[in-house]
Amino acid sequence: MVRRSYWIETIERLWRDKSVVWLSGVRRVGKTFLCRSLPDVEYLDCELPSSRRALEDPEGFLRGVVGRRVVVDEIQRLRNPSELLKIAADYHPETRVIATGSSSLGASRRFRDTLTGRKRDLRLTPMTLQDEQEFGARGIDHRFRHGGLPPFFLADAAPEREFQAWLDSYWARDIQELFRVERRWSFLRFVELVLAQSGGIFEAARFARPCEISRTTVVNYLRVLEDTLVVQIVRPYSSRRVSEIVAAPKVYGFDTGFVCLFKGWDRLRDEDRGILWEHYVLNEYLARVRRHPVRYWRDKRGHEVDLVIVRRDGSALAIECKWRAAGFDARNVKAFRSRYPDGDNFVVTNDTVTSHIRHYGSVPVRFVNLEELIRCVAAGAW
Repeated sequence: MVRRSYWIETIERLWRDKSVVWLSGVRRVGKTFLCRSLPDVEYLDCELPSSRRALEDPEGFLRGVVGRRVVVDEIQRLRNPSELLKIAADYHPETRVIATGSSSLGASRRFRDTLTGRKRDLRLTPMTLQDEQEFGARGIDHRFRHGGLPPFFLADAAPEREFQAWLDSYWARDIQELFRVERRWSFLRFVELVLAQSGGIFEAARFARPCEISRTTVVNYLRVLEDTLVVQIVRPYSSRRVSEIVAAPKVYGFDTGFVCLFKGWDRLRDEDRGILWEHYVLNEYLARVRRHPVRYWRDKRGHEVDLVIVRRDGSALAIECKWRAAGFDARNVKAFRSRYPDGDNFVVTNDTVTSHIRHYGSVPVRFVNLEELIRCVAAGAW
């Protein structure tokens, strides 16, 4: 049995801080597998009527599991899911509870209380570097094409039919049951177009006509995708200078396999790998750090920095994601530093073996691999 060590250790750490953990993640990302692999847990699947009946009386149920570890899987199936968690946090802190769902807590009308201050949140992302080693690494192209959902990653052939089945299930079980979305064709067309343009700057007006919806509906659909963790919205970093992009976000699909499918990439070229590498880096950051907001920067002359991580002291870490180190052009980083001098600069590449620094005029840039980047950011070594 595969043991997803990083995630198990994270849950144990969060439990030491709060008795309730909310584990979110898209369908088939491995929430159930992860929870079942925790030691000494009592597992309830709210897809089953028997589990829902057992939880109809939250107080009675919690009195019966005092001091134990309890998994409540797919908790959004309950009539009032936040009630159980609130009672657990307030009256049974000696009982450890982990609840799972496919959206952020409070994203849908089912959750009447977001439990602010009573829980810790953990978003289970598609597979990380460590997950790949534990499942059996198959090469970066395989990871890009198959994506990071474990059953798709483990498939020998690219699981195109499974991707479509995932979308059908996402519509039926997440969107229809939790949100007020009525037009199936328009919504799924929107999902396809967003994933096909993943990593680009999002302009709502471009989606209205092909999806046969209004611009307001486009914005609402995007919020649903964000709430259900199907996209990551990266907003611009700016001090409101007239020469910078200050409003338009970039939108990234949650998984490289789906991005490849809707971009029509059967065989990957280096330019394709460069785009997917940016998604891969973002996924690793969201899984293992997510301590500071992540942004991007672009000015109106076309200079752009892929990712900008802002610290509380106001300094900004600039990250350029490049498939290969050769041919890196420092003009974008130099333009950024001419406006925002405080902070360090990284280029994260797939082919950097040993971390090293190069100087471009007065601007130092450190070249790192992905593991080194995450270690530096997580340790605050910048």
